[in-house]
Amino acid sequence: MKLATVRTADGLRAARVEDGQYVDLGPGDVGSLLAHDDWRTRAAATGGATLAVEPTDLAPVIPHPGKIVCVGLNYRTHITEMGRDLPEHPTLFAKFAEALIGPYDTLTLPPESPTVDWEAELVVVVGKRVRRADRATAETAIAGYTVMNDVSMRDWQFRTKEWLQGKTWEASTPLGPCLLTADELAHDAAISCEIDRESLQKSTIADLLFDAADLVSYISTMITLNPGDLIATGTTGGVGHARKPPRYLQDGQTLVTTVEGIGALSNPVRRAPESTSA
Repeated sequence: MKLATVRTADGLRAARVEDGQYVDLGPGDVGSLLAHDDWRTRAAATGGATLAVEPTDLAPVIPHPGKIVCVGLNYRTHITEMGRDLPEHPTLFAKFAEALIGPYDTLTLPPESPTVDWEAELVVVVGKRVRRADRATAETAIAGYTVMNDVSMRDWQFRTKEWLQGKTWEASTPLGPCLLTADELAHDAAISCEIDRESLQKSTIADLLFDAADLVSYISTMITLNPGDLIATGTTGGVGHARKPPRYLQDGQTLVTTVEGIGALSNPVRRAPESTSA
């Protein structure tokens, strides 16, 4: 089953995606739907009206997550290209909800950074409150998966040893286009990133060092995970910063991020004018 969050004139609506159509599940977003213990039953309910949806009507599938926990250095190919050793434990950092944009929204390059990079990622969507989960419990706590591009301002990221300042710029992180329930994602689903149809990242999620259940178990040891929380699982090899010479996003490009079975983000890239005070 696929679920999406749709922008309408009356506010956000959760929808079930069926044969390219969006069946209205009621007011609110997919995150608020997941807050109900019977969310699967509600999501599968028949009788909803079909919403007229244009691509730009799609919001981030979870627009207001309580937590966005991100994992760095989690694909073997990416760890190698960045010249690092395989970590013994997940490398974690955070994003905030203000960073999220929709799957077809314009990605605006901030004037403060000329080194904006791409990172295709599979994202775990938590569907059940969980703390100190063992692996079996962690697996049952996963509602499903979505797609993110962890767009990174590399010059800011590497100002210090902590990455947060390069990772959570406002309106920088496409998320969507839908949530695919956990039972439908292949263990070796392809993941890719293209710019203007040029393939820059291409791998499968089988290359993950720490998988979804590992991450839910590890993170829930520290803090309670709640329905609608997001875990971005890391990116594969092929990022711009590791290329020789380095490459970064440019005005006028289109950034496409895909995970097989879930769908694709397609974000026009535009350079913002020089910064003015808010």
